Amino acid sequence: MVNEGPHLEERDGIPEPQSALQADPSASAHPSVPANPSSSAHPSTLAHPSGLAHPSIPGTEDLSVIKVSKRRWAVVLLFSCYSMCNAFQWIQYGSINNIFMNFYGVSAFAIDWLSMCYMLTYIPLLLPVAWLLEKFGLRTIALMGSALNCLGAWVKLGSLKPHLFPVTILGQVICSVAQVFILGMPSRIASVWFGANEVSTACSIAVFGNQLGIAIGFLVPPVLVPNIEDQDQLAYHISIMFYMIGGVATLLFILVIILFKEKPKHPPSRAQSLSYALASPDTSYLSSIVRLFKNLNFVLLVITYGLNTGAFYALSTLLNRMVILHYPGEEVNAGRIGLTIVISGMLGAVISGIWLDRSKAYKETTLVVYIMTLVGMVVYTLTLNLGHLWVVFITAGTLGFFMTGYLPLGFEFAVELTYPESEGMSSGLLNISAQVFGIIFTVSQGQIIDNYGTMPGNIFLCVFLTLGAALTAFIKADLRRQKANKETPENKLQEEEEESNISKAPTIMSEDNL
Repeated sequence: MVNEGPHLEERDGIPEPQSALQADPSASAHPSVPANPSSSAHPSTLAHPSGLAHPSIPGTEDLSVIKVSKRRWAVVLLFSCYSMCNAFQWIQYGSINNIFMNFYGVSAFAIDWLSMCYMLTYIPLLLPVAWLLEKFGLRTIALMGSALNCLGAWVKLGSLKPHLFPVTILGQVICSVAQVFILGMPSRIASVWFGANEVSTACSIAVFGNQLGIAIGFLVPPVLVPNIEDQDQLAYHISIMFYMIGGVATLLFILVIILFKEKPKHPPSRAQSLSYALASPDTSYLSSIVRLFKNLNFVLLVITYGLNTGAFYALSTLLNRMVILHYPGEEVNAGRIGLTIVISGMLGAVISGIWLDRSKAYKETTLVVYIMTLVGMVVYTLTLNLGHLWVVFITAGTLGFFMTGYLPLGFEFAVELTYPESEGMSSGLLNISAQVFGIIFTVSQGQIIDNYGTMPGNIFLCVFLTLGAALTAFIKADLRRQKANKETPENKLQEEEEESNISKAPTIMSEDNL
Protein backbone atom coordinates (compact mmCIF):
# COMPACT_ATOMS: atom_id res chain seq x y z
CA MET A 1 0.00 0.00 0.00
CA VAL A 2 1.27 3.44 -0.95
CA ASN A 3 0.09 6.41 1.06
CA GLU A 4 -0.28 9.88 -0.43
CA GLY A 5 1.27 12.31 2.01
CA PRO A 6 4.12 12.06 4.53
CA HIS A 7 1.90 13.39 7.33
CA LEU A 8 0.21 10.00 7.70
CA GLU A 9 1.63 7.15 9.73
CA GLU A 10 0.63 3.49 9.89
CA ARG A 11 -1.05 2.36 13.08
CA ASP A 12 -2.19 -1.28 12.99
CA GLY A 13 -2.26 -1.03 9.18
CA ILE A 14 -4.59 2.00 9.20
CA PRO A 15 -3.32 5.46 8.21
CA GLU A 16 -3.94 7.98 11.01
CA PRO A 17 -3.08 11.67 11.41
CA GLN A 18 -0.11 12.55 13.60
CA SER A 19 -1.52 15.64 15.22
CA ALA A 20 -4.49 15.91 17.53
CA LEU A 21 -5.87 18.75 15.45
CA GLN A 22 -5.91 16.57 12.34
CA ALA A 23 -7.45 13.73 14.28
CA ASP A 24 -10.50 15.86 14.93
CA PRO A 25 -11.13 18.04 11.91
CA SER A 26 -14.32 19.44 13.37
CA ALA A 27 -12.44 21.14 16.24
CA SER A 28 -10.65 24.20 14.87
CA ALA A 29 -8.02 25.92 17.06
CA HIS A 30 -8.12 29.09 15.02
CA PRO A 31 -10.75 30.85 12.91
CA SER A 32 -8.51 30.66 9.85
CA VAL A 33 -8.36 26.88 9.99
CA PRO A 34 -11.34 25.32 8.19
CA ALA A 35 -13.57 23.23 10.41
CA ASN A 36 -14.37 20.85 7.62
CA PRO A 37 -11.45 19.94 5.35
CA SER A 38 -13.75 18.64 2.64
CA SER A 39 -14.86 22.18 1.96
CA SER A 40 -11.36 23.46 1.21
CA ALA A 41 -11.03 25.42 -2.02
CA HIS A 42 -7.51 24.15 -2.66
CA PRO A 43 -7.51 21.78 -5.62
CA SER A 44 -5.32 19.25 -3.88
CA THR A 45 -7.74 18.83 -1.01
CA LEU A 46 -9.55 15.52 -1.30
CA ALA A 47 -13.26 15.87 -0.80
CA HIS A 48 -15.40 13.55 1.25
CA PRO A 49 -16.81 10.75 -0.92
CA SER A 50 -20.36 11.52 0.03
CA GLY A 51 -20.22 14.65 -2.07
CA LEU A 52 -18.97 13.07 -5.23
CA ALA A 53 -20.67 12.94 -8.59
CA HIS A 54 -19.41 9.39 -9.02
CA PRO A 55 -21.75 6.85 -7.51
CA SER A 56 -20.56 5.62 -4.16
CA ILE A 57 -21.66 4.73 -0.68
CA PRO A 58 -20.79 7.56 1.70
CA GLY A 59 -17.99 6.78 4.08
CA THR A 60 -16.85 3.54 2.41
CA GLU A 61 -13.58 4.87 0.99
CA ASP A 62 -10.61 6.95 2.10
CA LEU A 63 -9.47 9.21 -0.71
CA SER A 64 -6.19 10.04 1.06
CA VAL A 65 -5.02 6.43 0.62
CA ILE A 66 -3.78 5.33 -2.81
CA LYS A 67 -4.03 1.55 -3.13
CA VAL A 68 -4.82 -0.92 -5.91
CA SER A 69 -7.36 -3.68 -5.32
CA LYS A 70 -6.69 -7.36 -5.90
CA ARG A 71 -10.14 -7.62 -7.48
CA ARG A 72 -9.13 -5.37 -10.38
CA TRP A 73 -7.92 -8.21 -12.61
CA ALA A 74 -11.11 -10.21 -12.09
CA VAL A 75 -13.20 -7.15 -13.05
CA VAL A 76 -11.30 -6.37 -16.25
CA LEU A 77 -11.17 -10.04 -17.33
CA LEU A 78 -14.90 -10.50 -16.74
CA PHE A 79 -15.63 -7.38 -18.75
CA SER A 80 -13.31 -8.62 -21.48
CA CYS A 81 -15.24 -11.92 -21.65
CA TYR A 82 -18.73 -10.50 -22.10
CA SER A 83 -17.34 -7.92 -24.53
CA MET A 84 -15.91 -10.88 -26.46
CA CYS A 85 -19.33 -12.57 -26.53
CA ASN A 86 -20.98 -9.43 -27.90
CA ALA A 87 -18.30 -8.91 -30.56
CA PHE A 88 -18.73 -12.52 -31.72
CA GLN A 89 -22.41 -11.85 -32.36
CA TRP A 90 -21.52 -8.76 -34.39
CA ILE A 91 -19.43 -10.63 -36.95
CA GLN A 92 -21.02 -14.11 -36.93
CA TYR A 93 -23.21 -13.25 -39.94
CA GLY A 94 -20.60 -11.38 -41.96
CA SER A 95 -18.01 -14.14 -41.68
CA ILE A 96 -20.35 -16.53 -43.58
CA ASN A 97 -22.22 -13.90 -45.55
CA ASN A 98 -22.96 -16.13 -48.55
CA ILE A 99 -24.40 -18.97 -46.41
CA PHE A 100 -26.90 -16.73 -44.60
CA MET A 101 -27.83 -15.14 -47.94
CA ASN A 102 -28.84 -18.56 -49.25
CA PHE A 103 -30.58 -19.65 -46.05
CA TYR A 104 -32.78 -16.57 -45.65
CA GLY A 105 -33.04 -15.79 -49.37
CA VAL A 106 -31.91 -12.18 -48.97
CA SER A 107 -29.29 -9.99 -50.64
CA ALA A 108 -25.69 -9.48 -49.52
CA PHE A 109 -26.58 -5.91 -48.58
CA ALA A 110 -29.26 -7.18 -46.16
CA ILE A 111 -26.69 -9.40 -44.42
CA ASP A 112 -24.25 -6.46 -44.31
CA TRP A 113 -26.88 -4.50 -42.38
CA LEU A 114 -26.82 -7.16 -39.65
CA SER A 115 -23.30 -5.90 -39.02
CA MET A 116 -23.99 -2.23 -39.68
CA CYS A 117 -26.95 -2.15 -37.26
CA TYR A 118 -24.31 -2.30 -34.50
CA MET A 119 -22.85 0.93 -35.85
CA LEU A 120 -26.20 2.60 -36.48
CA THR A 121 -27.66 1.84 -33.04
CA TYR A 122 -24.63 3.22 -31.24
CA ILE A 123 -24.92 6.74 -32.60
CA PRO A 124 -28.24 7.88 -31.04
CA LEU A 125 -27.80 5.85 -27.83
CA LEU A 126 -24.30 6.95 -26.82
CA LEU A 127 -25.27 10.10 -24.90
CA PRO A 128 -28.10 8.47 -22.90
CA VAL A 129 -25.83 5.54 -21.96
CA ALA A 130 -22.93 7.86 -21.09
CA TRP A 131 -25.32 9.77 -18.82
CA LEU A 132 -26.38 6.49 -17.19
CA LEU A 133 -22.72 5.61 -16.65
CA GLU A 134 -22.11 8.90 -14.82
CA LYS A 135 -25.39 8.68 -12.89
CA PHE A 136 -25.45 5.03 -11.84
CA GLY A 137 -21.89 3.80 -12.28
CA LEU A 138 -19.97 0.90 -13.79
CA ARG A 139 -21.88 -1.98 -12.17
CA THR A 140 -25.29 -0.87 -13.48
CA ILE A 141 -23.91 -0.42 -17.00
CA ALA A 142 -22.20 -3.83 -16.85
CA LEU A 143 -25.43 -5.52 -15.74
CA MET A 144 -27.47 -3.88 -18.50
CA GLY A 145 -24.89 -4.66 -21.20
CA SER A 146 -24.50 -8.33 -20.26
CA ALA A 147 -28.28 -8.78 -19.81
CA LEU A 148 -29.13 -7.36 -23.24
CA ASN A 149 -26.35 -9.42 -24.82
CA CYS A 150 -27.84 -12.56 -23.25
CA LEU A 151 -31.39 -11.66 -24.34
CA GLY A 152 -30.36 -10.99 -27.95
CA ALA A 153 -28.56 -14.33 -28.16
CA TRP A 154 -31.69 -16.25 -27.11
CA VAL A 155 -34.00 -14.25 -29.41
CA LYS A 156 -31.95 -15.42 -32.40
CA LEU A 157 -32.92 -19.01 -31.62
CA GLY A 158 -36.40 -18.12 -32.83
CA SER A 159 -35.10 -17.41 -36.35
CA LEU A 160 -34.19 -20.93 -37.49
CA LYS A 161 -36.56 -20.92 -40.47
CA PRO A 162 -35.87 -19.20 -43.82
CA HIS A 163 -38.94 -16.96 -43.47
CA LEU A 164 -37.93 -15.71 -39.98
CA PHE A 165 -35.24 -13.26 -41.06
CA PRO A 166 -37.03 -10.40 -39.19
CA VAL A 167 -36.55 -12.35 -35.91
CA THR A 168 -32.81 -12.60 -36.44
CA ILE A 169 -32.80 -8.85 -37.16
CA LEU A 170 -34.56 -8.26 -33.83
CA GLY A 171 -32.03 -10.39 -31.95
CA GLN A 172 -29.14 -8.61 -33.63
CA VAL A 173 -30.60 -5.18 -32.83
CA ILE A 174 -30.88 -6.15 -29.14
CA CYS A 175 -27.23 -7.23 -29.18
CA SER A 176 -26.32 -3.95 -30.88
CA VAL A 177 -27.98 -2.03 -28.02
CA ALA A 178 -25.92 -4.13 -25.57
CA GLN A 179 -22.81 -3.01 -27.43
CA VAL A 180 -23.54 0.62 -26.51
CA PHE A 181 -23.17 -0.39 -22.84
CA ILE A 182 -19.84 -2.09 -23.60
CA LEU A 183 -17.71 -0.11 -26.06
CA GLY A 184 -17.14 2.96 -23.89
CA MET A 185 -16.10 1.12 -20.74
CA PRO A 186 -12.45 0.01 -21.24
CA SER A 187 -10.81 3.35 -20.39
CA ARG A 188 -13.26 3.94 -17.51
CA ILE A 189 -12.56 0.52 -15.96
CA ALA A 190 -8.82 1.12 -16.37
CA SER A 191 -8.98 4.52 -14.64
CA VAL A 192 -11.27 3.45 -11.79
CA TRP A 193 -9.56 0.16 -10.94
CA PHE A 194 -5.89 0.39 -12.00
CA GLY A 195 -2.80 2.33 -10.89
CA ALA A 196 -1.01 4.96 -12.93
CA ASN A 197 1.50 2.44 -14.30
CA GLU A 198 -1.19 -0.09 -15.26
CA VAL A 199 -3.95 1.91 -16.95
CA SER A 200 -2.78 1.47 -20.54
CA THR A 201 -2.19 -2.26 -20.07
CA ALA A 202 -5.60 -2.66 -18.42
CA CYS A 203 -7.31 -0.75 -21.24
CA SER A 204 -5.55 -3.00 -23.76
CA ILE A 205 -6.82 -6.11 -21.96
CA ALA A 206 -10.36 -4.71 -21.93
CA VAL A 207 -10.19 -4.00 -25.67
CA PHE A 208 -8.48 -7.37 -26.14
CA GLY A 209 -11.74 -9.18 -25.33
CA ASN A 210 -13.64 -7.36 -28.04
CA GLN A 211 -10.98 -8.24 -30.58
CA LEU A 212 -10.89 -11.87 -29.42
CA GLY A 213 -14.65 -12.08 -29.96
CA ILE A 214 -14.24 -10.83 -33.52
CA ALA A 215 -11.45 -13.38 -34.05
CA ILE A 216 -13.64 -16.24 -32.82
CA GLY A 217 -16.46 -14.85 -34.96
CA PHE A 218 -14.26 -15.25 -38.02
CA LEU A 219 -13.06 -18.74 -37.03
CA VAL A 220 -16.03 -20.61 -35.55
CA PRO A 221 -19.05 -19.91 -37.85
CA PRO A 222 -17.38 -21.31 -41.02
CA VAL A 223 -16.55 -24.48 -39.06
CA LEU A 224 -19.96 -24.92 -37.39
CA VAL A 225 -22.08 -23.90 -40.40
CA PRO A 226 -20.94 -25.57 -43.65
CA ASN A 227 -22.08 -24.37 -47.06
CA ILE A 228 -24.70 -27.02 -47.85
CA GLU A 229 -27.95 -26.95 -49.87
CA ASP A 230 -30.23 -28.89 -47.48
CA GLN A 231 -32.19 -26.21 -45.57
CA ASP A 232 -33.04 -28.48 -42.61
CA GLN A 233 -29.43 -29.52 -42.11
CA LEU A 234 -28.33 -25.92 -42.46
CA ALA A 235 -30.87 -24.82 -39.82
CA TYR A 236 -29.55 -27.55 -37.50
CA HIS A 237 -25.96 -26.31 -37.82
CA ILE A 238 -27.03 -22.69 -37.30
CA SER A 239 -28.97 -23.72 -34.17
CA ILE A 240 -25.82 -25.30 -32.69
CA MET A 241 -24.00 -21.99 -33.06
CA PHE A 242 -26.90 -20.00 -31.59
CA TYR A 243 -27.30 -22.37 -28.60
CA MET A 244 -23.57 -22.20 -27.83
CA ILE A 245 -23.47 -18.41 -27.79
CA GLY A 246 -26.72 -18.27 -25.78
CA GLY A 247 -25.26 -20.54 -23.09
CA VAL A 248 -22.02 -18.54 -22.87
CA ALA A 249 -23.89 -15.23 -22.69
CA THR A 250 -26.09 -16.55 -19.86
CA LEU A 251 -23.09 -17.76 -17.84
CA LEU A 252 -21.34 -14.42 -18.22
CA PHE A 253 -24.46 -12.51 -17.15
CA ILE A 254 -24.61 -14.58 -13.94
CA LEU A 255 -20.90 -13.95 -13.27
CA VAL A 256 -21.39 -10.20 -13.74
CA ILE A 257 -24.18 -10.26 -11.13
CA ILE A 258 -21.91 -12.05 -8.65
CA LEU A 259 -18.44 -10.60 -9.25
CA PHE A 260 -18.61 -7.18 -10.91
CA LYS A 261 -18.28 -4.38 -8.32
CA GLU A 262 -18.73 -0.64 -8.72
CA LYS A 263 -15.23 0.51 -7.71
CA PRO A 264 -12.47 -0.30 -5.21
CA LYS A 265 -12.45 0.93 -1.63
CA HIS A 266 -9.47 3.22 -2.26
CA PRO A 267 -8.58 5.17 -5.43
CA PRO A 268 -5.79 3.37 -7.33
CA SER A 269 -3.92 6.50 -8.47
CA ARG A 270 -3.46 10.13 -7.54
CA ALA A 271 -5.17 11.22 -10.76
CA GLN A 272 -8.26 9.17 -9.89
CA SER A 273 -8.25 10.52 -6.33
CA LEU A 274 -8.14 14.09 -7.63
CA SER A 275 -10.86 13.25 -10.15
CA TYR A 276 -13.14 12.13 -7.31
CA ALA A 277 -12.28 15.17 -5.21
CA LEU A 278 -12.83 17.75 -7.94
CA ALA A 279 -16.05 16.17 -9.23
CA SER A 280 -19.17 18.21 -8.58
CA PRO A 281 -22.73 16.83 -8.50
CA ASP A 282 -23.90 20.10 -10.07
CA THR A 283 -21.65 19.79 -13.12
CA SER A 284 -23.64 20.22 -16.33
CA TYR A 285 -23.57 17.21 -18.59
CA LEU A 286 -23.91 19.43 -21.65
CA SER A 287 -21.06 21.69 -20.52
CA SER A 288 -18.75 18.66 -20.38
CA ILE A 289 -19.54 17.87 -24.03
CA VAL A 290 -18.98 21.51 -25.00
CA ARG A 291 -15.57 21.52 -23.28
CA LEU A 292 -14.58 18.36 -25.12
CA PHE A 293 -15.44 19.85 -28.50
CA LYS A 294 -13.51 23.01 -27.65
CA ASN A 295 -10.42 20.83 -27.17
CA LEU A 296 -8.88 20.93 -30.68
CA ASN A 297 -6.49 18.06 -29.99
CA PHE A 298 -9.37 15.83 -28.91
CA VAL A 299 -11.46 16.80 -31.95
CA LEU A 300 -8.58 15.80 -34.25
CA LEU A 301 -8.27 12.50 -32.39
CA VAL A 302 -12.01 11.86 -32.77
CA ILE A 303 -11.70 12.26 -36.55
CA THR A 304 -8.54 10.17 -36.93
CA TYR A 305 -9.81 7.41 -34.64
CA GLY A 306 -13.05 7.25 -36.62
CA LEU A 307 -11.20 6.95 -39.93
CA ASN A 308 -8.98 4.10 -38.70
CA THR A 309 -11.62 2.13 -36.82
CA GLY A 310 -14.27 2.74 -39.50
CA ALA A 311 -11.87 1.25 -42.06
CA PHE A 312 -11.45 -1.79 -39.79
CA TYR A 313 -15.22 -2.22 -39.48
CA ALA A 314 -15.65 -2.07 -43.26
CA LEU A 315 -12.76 -4.49 -43.85
CA SER A 316 -14.17 -6.98 -41.30
CA THR A 317 -17.72 -6.81 -42.67
CA LEU A 318 -16.70 -7.22 -46.32
CA LEU A 319 -13.75 -9.61 -45.90
CA ASN A 320 -15.72 -12.75 -46.74
CA ARG A 321 -17.05 -11.17 -49.93
CA MET A 322 -13.58 -9.97 -51.02
CA VAL A 323 -11.88 -13.32 -50.41
CA ILE A 324 -14.64 -15.35 -52.12
CA LEU A 325 -14.38 -13.15 -55.24
CA HIS A 326 -10.71 -14.08 -55.70
CA TYR A 327 -10.74 -17.54 -54.08
CA PRO A 328 -14.15 -19.22 -54.68
CA GLY A 329 -15.18 -21.89 -52.15
CA GLU A 330 -12.69 -20.71 -49.53
CA GLU A 331 -15.19 -19.67 -46.85
CA VAL A 332 -13.17 -21.39 -44.12
CA ASN A 333 -9.94 -19.70 -45.18
CA ALA A 334 -11.74 -16.36 -45.40
CA GLY A 335 -12.64 -16.80 -41.75
CA ARG A 336 -9.05 -17.76 -40.93
CA ILE A 337 -7.75 -14.63 -42.65
CA GLY A 338 -10.12 -12.58 -40.49
CA LEU A 339 -8.87 -14.51 -37.46
CA THR A 340 -5.28 -13.70 -38.44
CA ILE A 341 -6.09 -9.99 -38.72
CA VAL A 342 -7.65 -9.86 -35.27
CA ILE A 343 -5.19 -12.15 -33.44
CA SER A 344 -2.23 -10.14 -34.68
CA GLY A 345 -4.13 -6.97 -33.72
CA MET A 346 -4.66 -8.29 -30.19
CA LEU A 347 -0.93 -8.86 -29.93
CA GLY A 348 -0.33 -5.33 -31.18
CA ALA A 349 -2.83 -3.93 -28.67
CA VAL A 350 -1.16 -5.62 -25.70
CA ILE A 351 2.34 -4.62 -26.81
CA SER A 352 1.28 -1.01 -27.36
CA GLY A 353 -0.42 -0.91 -23.95
CA ILE A 354 2.69 -2.17 -22.15
CA TRP A 355 4.84 0.25 -24.16
CA LEU A 356 2.63 3.21 -23.23
CA ASP A 357 2.76 2.36 -19.51
CA ARG A 358 6.55 2.42 -19.68
CA SER A 359 7.25 5.25 -22.13
CA LYS A 360 4.18 7.54 -21.86
CA ALA A 361 4.92 8.44 -25.52
CA TYR A 362 1.26 8.67 -26.57
CA LYS A 363 1.59 11.00 -29.55
CA GLU A 364 4.65 9.32 -31.05
CA THR A 365 3.27 5.79 -30.63
CA THR A 366 -0.12 6.72 -32.09
CA LEU A 367 1.45 8.37 -35.13
CA VAL A 368 3.83 5.48 -35.87
CA VAL A 369 1.05 2.89 -35.56
CA TYR A 370 -1.21 4.96 -37.82
CA ILE A 371 1.44 5.27 -40.53
CA MET A 372 2.18 1.53 -40.35
CA THR A 373 -1.57 0.84 -40.66
CA LEU A 374 -1.57 2.80 -43.93
CA VAL A 375 1.47 0.89 -45.19
CA GLY A 376 -0.15 -2.43 -44.24
CA MET A 377 -3.38 -1.50 -46.06
CA VAL A 378 -1.48 -0.60 -49.23
CA VAL A 379 0.44 -3.90 -49.20
CA TYR A 380 -2.76 -5.90 -48.51
CA THR A 381 -4.50 -4.13 -51.41
CA LEU A 382 -1.70 -4.97 -53.84
CA THR A 383 -1.40 -8.65 -52.83
CA LEU A 384 -5.06 -9.73 -52.44
CA ASN A 385 -5.47 -10.72 -56.11
CA LEU A 386 -2.12 -12.45 -56.64
CA GLY A 387 -3.69 -15.92 -56.35
CA HIS A 388 -1.65 -17.06 -53.32
CA LEU A 389 -3.62 -17.39 -50.10
CA TRP A 390 -0.48 -17.68 -47.94
CA VAL A 391 0.58 -14.21 -49.11
CA VAL A 392 -2.83 -12.82 -48.13
CA PHE A 393 -2.47 -14.39 -44.67
CA ILE A 394 0.87 -12.63 -44.14
CA THR A 395 -0.17 -9.22 -45.44
CA ALA A 396 -3.54 -9.34 -43.63
CA GLY A 397 -1.81 -10.28 -40.37
CA THR A 398 0.62 -7.38 -40.72
CA LEU A 399 -2.25 -5.00 -41.39
CA GLY A 400 -4.19 -6.29 -38.39
CA PHE A 401 -1.22 -5.90 -36.03
CA PHE A 402 -1.30 -2.15 -36.52
CA MET A 403 -4.92 -1.45 -37.48
CA THR A 404 -6.59 -3.18 -34.51
CA GLY A 405 -3.58 -2.54 -32.28
CA TYR A 406 -4.45 1.15 -32.64
CA LEU A 407 -7.81 0.82 -30.84
CA PRO A 408 -6.61 0.96 -27.17
CA LEU A 409 -4.09 3.67 -28.14
CA GLY A 410 -6.96 5.92 -29.18
CA PHE A 411 -8.87 5.33 -25.94
CA GLU A 412 -5.92 6.07 -23.67
CA PHE A 413 -4.71 9.07 -25.69
CA ALA A 414 -8.23 10.53 -25.45
CA VAL A 415 -8.27 10.16 -21.65
CA GLU A 416 -4.90 11.92 -21.44
CA LEU A 417 -6.05 14.81 -23.63
CA THR A 418 -9.36 15.32 -21.81
CA TYR A 419 -8.59 14.64 -18.11
CA PRO A 420 -10.45 15.17 -15.78
CA GLU A 421 -13.50 14.86 -18.05
CA SER A 422 -15.43 11.58 -17.95
CA GLU A 423 -13.62 8.65 -19.59
CA GLY A 424 -16.99 7.28 -20.67
CA MET A 425 -17.80 10.47 -22.57
CA SER A 426 -14.43 10.78 -24.34
CA SER A 427 -14.33 7.12 -25.40
CA GLY A 428 -18.01 7.30 -26.36
CA LEU A 429 -17.38 10.17 -28.75
CA LEU A 430 -14.50 8.22 -30.28
CA ASN A 431 -16.83 5.28 -30.82
CA ILE A 432 -19.55 7.45 -32.37
CA SER A 433 -16.99 8.67 -34.90
CA ALA A 434 -15.98 5.06 -35.58
CA GLN A 435 -19.60 3.97 -36.12
CA VAL A 436 -20.36 6.89 -38.48
CA PHE A 437 -17.27 6.27 -40.59
CA GLY A 438 -17.87 2.50 -40.35
CA ILE A 439 -21.32 2.81 -41.93
CA ILE A 440 -20.07 5.21 -44.62
CA PHE A 441 -17.07 3.04 -45.48
CA THR A 442 -18.98 -0.26 -45.43
CA VAL A 443 -21.76 0.96 -47.71
CA SER A 444 -19.39 2.82 -50.04
CA GLN A 445 -16.75 0.10 -50.28
CA GLY A 446 -19.44 -2.56 -50.75
CA GLN A 447 -20.87 -0.67 -53.71
CA ILE A 448 -17.38 -0.08 -55.16
CA ILE A 449 -16.54 -3.79 -54.86
CA ASP A 450 -19.81 -4.82 -56.54
CA ASN A 451 -19.31 -2.41 -59.44
CA TYR A 452 -15.55 -2.06 -59.89
CA GLY A 453 -13.79 -4.82 -57.93
CA THR A 454 -11.85 -5.25 -54.69
CA MET A 455 -8.78 -3.16 -55.52
CA PRO A 456 -10.66 0.14 -56.07
CA GLY A 457 -12.61 -0.59 -52.88
CA ASN A 458 -9.42 -1.03 -50.86
CA ILE A 459 -7.79 2.03 -52.48
CA PHE A 460 -10.83 3.95 -51.25
CA LEU A 461 -9.87 3.01 -47.66
CA CYS A 462 -6.19 3.82 -48.27
CA VAL A 463 -7.08 7.41 -49.22
CA PHE A 464 -8.88 8.00 -45.93
CA LEU A 465 -6.17 6.31 -43.87
CA THR A 466 -3.68 8.72 -45.48
CA LEU A 467 -5.85 11.63 -44.36
CA GLY A 468 -6.02 10.18 -40.83
CA ALA A 469 -2.24 9.81 -40.59
CA ALA A 470 -1.75 13.43 -41.71
CA LEU A 471 -4.24 14.76 -39.13
CA THR A 472 -2.63 12.68 -36.35
CA ALA A 473 0.63 14.56 -36.92
CA PHE A 474 -1.12 17.81 -35.88
CA ILE A 475 -2.30 16.49 -32.48
CA LYS A 476 -0.32 18.01 -29.59
CA ALA A 477 0.66 15.71 -26.73
CA ASP A 478 -1.12 17.56 -23.89
CA LEU A 479 -0.95 14.70 -21.35
CA ARG A 480 -3.11 16.11 -18.56
CA ARG A 481 -3.56 12.89 -16.59
CA GLN A 482 0.18 12.31 -16.51
CA LYS A 483 0.70 15.83 -15.18
CA ALA A 484 -1.79 15.13 -12.38
CA ASN A 485 0.02 11.92 -11.43
CA LYS A 486 3.40 13.69 -11.35
CA GLU A 487 2.28 16.22 -8.74
CA THR A 488 4.07 15.00 -5.60
CA PRO A 489 2.23 14.92 -2.27
CA GLU A 490 5.22 16.62 -0.60
CA ASN A 491 4.78 19.69 -2.83
CA LYS A 492 1.06 19.76 -2.15
CA LEU A 493 1.63 19.56 1.63
CA GLN A 494 4.13 22.42 1.50
CA GLU A 495 1.69 24.57 -0.49
CA GLU A 496 -1.08 23.90 2.02
CA GLU A 497 1.17 24.81 4.98
CA GLU A 498 2.20 28.08 3.31
CA GLU A 499 -1.42 29.02 2.64
CA SER A 500 -2.35 28.14 6.22
CA ASN A 501 0.45 30.36 7.62
CA ILE A 502 -0.58 33.30 5.43
CA SER A 503 -4.22 33.05 6.51
CA LYS A 504 -3.26 32.86 10.21
CA ALA A 505 -0.92 35.86 10.30
CA PRO A 506 -3.45 38.74 10.56
CA THR A 507 -5.32 37.11 13.43
CA ILE A 508 -2.13 36.48 15.41
CA MET A 509 -1.13 40.12 15.04
CA SER A 510 -4.47 41.36 16.31
CA GLU A 511 -4.29 39.07 19.36
CA ASP A 512 -0.80 40.39 20.24
CA ASN A 513 -1.95 43.98 19.92
CA LEU A 514 -4.96 43.25 22.10
